[in-house]
Amino acid sequence: MAVRRRRRGAAAPPEPPAHSGRRPCRLSGRRAGAAMGRAALLLLLLVATAARAGVSAAGGPEVHSLRGTWRLGNGNGSVVLRGEVPGCVHTALHRRGLIQDPYYRFNDVMYRWISLDNWTYSRTFKTPFDIRKWQKVNLVFEGVDTVAQILINNITLGRTDNMFNRYSFDITSVIKEVNFVEVRFLSAVSYAAEQSRCHKAYSIPPACPPPVQKGECHANFIRKEQCSFSWDWGPSFPTQGIWKDVRIEAYNHYHLIYFSLTSFFVKSAQQWSLEIESIFDVVSSKPIAGLVTVNIPKLQMQQTFSVKLQPGEGSIVLLVNINKSSAVEAWWPNGHGKQTGYNMTTTFIMEAGYQIEKFSKAYFRTVELVQEPIPGSPGLSFYFKINGRPIFLKGSNWIPADSFQDRVTYDTLWLLLKSAADANMNALRVWGGGVYEQDEFYNICDEIGIMVRRLKSHPSIILWSGNNENEAAIASNWFSIPYADREVYIKDYVLLYVKNIREIVLTEDKSRPFIASSPTNGLESVKEGWLSQNPYDTHYGDTHFYDYSNDCWNWTVYPKTRFASEYGFQSWPSFSTIEKVSSTEDWSYTSNFSLHRQHHENGNDQMLQQIGHHFKLPQSTDPIKKFKDTIYLTQVMQAQCIKTETEFYRFSQSEIIKGEGHTMGALYWQLNDIWQAPSWASLEHGGKWKLLHYFAQNFFAPLLPVAYEDKGVLYIYGVSDLHADRKLTLRVVVHAWSSLEPVCTLAKDGVTVKAQSAVLIYKESINNLLERCRNCTRKSCVITFCLVGEGGLQSPMNHHFLSSLKDAVGLEKTHLSASVSQRDDVYIFVLQTTAIAPFVSLDVGRIKGRFSDNGFLMTEKKKVVVFYPWEPTSVEELEESLTLTSLVDVV
Repeated sequence: MAVRRRRRGAAAPPEPPAHSGRRPCRLSGRRAGAAMGRAALLLLLLVATAARAGVSAAGGPEVHSLRGTWRLGNGNGSVVLRGEVPGCVHTALHRRGLIQDPYYRFNDVMYRWISLDNWTYSRTFKTPFDIRKWQKVNLVFEGVDTVAQILINNITLGRTDNMFNRYSFDITSVIKEVNFVEVRFLSAVSYAAEQSRCHKAYSIPPACPPPVQKGECHANFIRKEQCSFSWDWGPSFPTQGIWKDVRIEAYNHYHLIYFSLTSFFVKSAQQWSLEIESIFDVVSSKPIAGLVTVNIPKLQMQQTFSVKLQPGEGSIVLLVNINKSSAVEAWWPNGHGKQTGYNMTTTFIMEAGYQIEKFSKAYFRTVELVQEPIPGSPGLSFYFKINGRPIFLKGSNWIPADSFQDRVTYDTLWLLLKSAADANMNALRVWGGGVYEQDEFYNICDEIGIMVRRLKSHPSIILWSGNNENEAAIASNWFSIPYADREVYIKDYVLLYVKNIREIVLTEDKSRPFIASSPTNGLESVKEGWLSQNPYDTHYGDTHFYDYSNDCWNWTVYPKTRFASEYGFQSWPSFSTIEKVSSTEDWSYTSNFSLHRQHHENGNDQMLQQIGHHFKLPQSTDPIKKFKDTIYLTQVMQAQCIKTETEFYRFSQSEIIKGEGHTMGALYWQLNDIWQAPSWASLEHGGKWKLLHYFAQNFFAPLLPVAYEDKGVLYIYGVSDLHADRKLTLRVVVHAWSSLEPVCTLAKDGVTVKAQSAVLIYKESINNLLERCRNCTRKSCVITFCLVGEGGLQSPMNHHFLSSLKDAVGLEKTHLSASVSQRDDVYIFVLQTTAIAPFVSLDVGRIKGRFSDNGFLMTEKKKVVVFYPWEPTSVEELEESLTLTSLVDVV
């Protein structure tokens, strides 16, 4: 069977915080119900950012951070060191020089002992305030990874067993002037195995990952980052640590513990409103009255509300109506408008205690998931409307940026997300087997207009999905469950994803849609009892599609789906990225290292097979040149494959053929890498752009001509995300491989490309085209084409190959050269060639930055490319580091 849909489980959404002790074999219905592996919360992000907050005022709470250096020791006390908090055991050991870089060579397996040991973090601290002045003192952990006993002054406060929960412990009666805090961890691997042993009623597949992943078993029995036990693109590092902030909070009367705001457009009233939700811990035994003022200066909006807080966990929900006369600017996804946000201050003045001022950003946008009948097609549509406008979602899938979250900085996130926006993406699907990303992630998305599939206040989040691939896992019986036992798993599936997660999510957040799984048939799955017979049905919902054996240039193998939320091909990261974590003996495609790093069964062979369809495999007798040539070809192959598939999805958006089409989303798997290894990513670990990411910049361009062949006829579509129809000129140029002078040129004027659609703008049989362009055959010529309009409007130059490049006639060995100069903050590379050069790659090794274009077909003598550095560099450094490669250099 050609279609290989990778099976990716995922982590279930957080349960409510558990403050109490844990029974040794606690397995709730929900835990046991994660039958098909790992529940997921997938979020579709349309890149944007949200609420920052601050508390001000005299008499306010005392907050004392316990970040910094703690004492860290293993189970038997043989290893003792200083460890940073936030942090984890692996990074602490590495920082102190006790282990090498965990990513170096085979260290993921060599350092397995770290995850199997039980580690303890401890420290003393002086209480920085007079304890008697405060009614309540809490010890707050924003994130504990994962299974631990928390003690202060040798008194057990409670236990943790969920990496994603915030834990708050009341220490009012046990805090002293000098205190000793301990966090005693239990190995996550041992805990998961024990939980699995305790669950005897029926098996919870998969028990273990495939051997090729070199991972740990029973990840689905622990609420921890699922991919930390290994995945088909990542290593196994199930670490332990205090991975987020930890602090002491002391307060009187009341304390704000949660704040969110959500915008709605009320159609009946034709006006925007904001729902502001605040939750307080109220220490007082009596209700506390007060006033809340909401102020948005730019909208000349100020409203004051009388409120009353009830003892215990008191909540306030305010509905703020925005004056109809205010000109509210909506938040738009990247490429469709501005990401306007409004500074907002919410001030709480209560009759007892202090004033709280909360600073946040209010964004206004609506989102609808449209599933309705389509004329001429069975099934239902599946697309998103943002602010009433249908939006074709262009983007990728996000995974954790590192195995060790304390190494993921704001700059790391900014670089990766900015790279997504720079490649014309407007959406990311946040994969559910990772972590709930830090606030900065969503803040950046809000600011740059990337829609995400998470967290209520953020306009960038447009969809919640209960899990990743679990509906498909049951429907297709991935885990060979006997038919007689199927009902147990179906019942668990509905209990977990529908009766628990769906109900909780829809209660908490009415501002965006929820789907139970991805892929799914959407409303059709609901109709079939939440589990459709075929979740990959192209007439409904979203699909995942992987096919590594068929020729990826053949567009007919791809599903004409409503929405493609996962698809992809692997490649190797560049040599400079691999070099950091390997030694000389590893630099071969068939080395132990190359096999060890590949976590997808037969992945390295599949890449060579796919390359072999259209390119000659490297034959160099120099082993390092052969390795570098192979890496280059895997990137060329991946870029060309995903280009073909994505362009197919984009030109299918406005048509129905044999009942299929109206494709309204293309999110390839995957955006980023967790380590340096072969994977489906377009951004390498560290942020370097693979050739695929440069191609994405073009195949996701707002205006693009797309060509395909069917039965000897060439079709060119004009694909547009622009909001208005455009009259353009289509330029088609035919080149012979043997000459830099075009063989023939066609300019078709007055071509109408319709707004936000894909229309056929050119059709001609290849034979006619070749006859017009004398001296051309399929093997000796190539077609390039672009769209040009008034006011500098221009699409990227696209290309269509008439034969495999291994069969191309007339391709000559070219002499490529480049001169480098500096202009302000950027560097200008002027490239020159003596012959046509396919897939020209510029690589400056370890110098961080990106080019304006790369991997291109060079059909003119000269081309100017800009380099945008991410760190200081120089002309000399760039010249010294530059490697120029084109297809004809691979021998």
